[in-house]
Amino acid sequence: MRLTTLLRDLLLCILIFLFMGLIVVRMSSGPGETVSGDIRIIDGDTLAVSGVRVRIIGMDAPELAQTCARDGRPWPCGKAARDRLTEIAGAGAVFCTLDGNDRYGRNLGTCAVGSMDLGETMVRQGYAVAFGRYEREEAAAQNEGLGLWSGTFERPRTWRETHGGMTEAPHIAGDWMTWLWSRIWHDGD
Repeated sequence: MRLTTLLRDLLLCILIFLFMGLIVVRMSSGPGETVSGDIRIIDGDTLAVSGVRVRIIGMDAPELAQTCARDGRPWPCGKAARDRLTEIAGAGAVFCTLDGNDRYGRNLGTCAVGSMDLGETMVRQGYAVAFGRYEREEAAAQNEGLGLWSGTFERPRTWRETHGGMTEAPHIAGDWMTWLWSRIWHDGD
């Protein structure tokens, strides 16, 4: 009986230390960390900054292999989104503030060149759609017929689902409280 109690307490202690270790690891590369430096554009919503791969939070760009239609003809909108991100990211020094990870373990972050938010710009210019943020920018791009909105397209999330890609939910930055506060604050502008 005493040995059983001792083993139970030992196991509980080990589990508590493992849990605390996970918390420390999660916090060490967690929200608020900023990366900057050399960049490499992966696609229309992902870049590597000093070797750290960052998925821009709150927007979703067409996949590289995705085509859309413009004037009744196929248009390589996935490559166009990548090229546009390359162009705007090349306007100066890029820095990304990490804001947690998605369910696939990818770094999510807000990236900017100076005061220009790359996600906001991509959505506002019509090269990406809102995906948890930037709904106003998407509506403006749609109203003006910019980028993707100048023709017909499948939303990237739908395209991935029908072409065997990863299933992805809209991004909720950090935790739900942070997300909720940002929605209240942003919607109150």
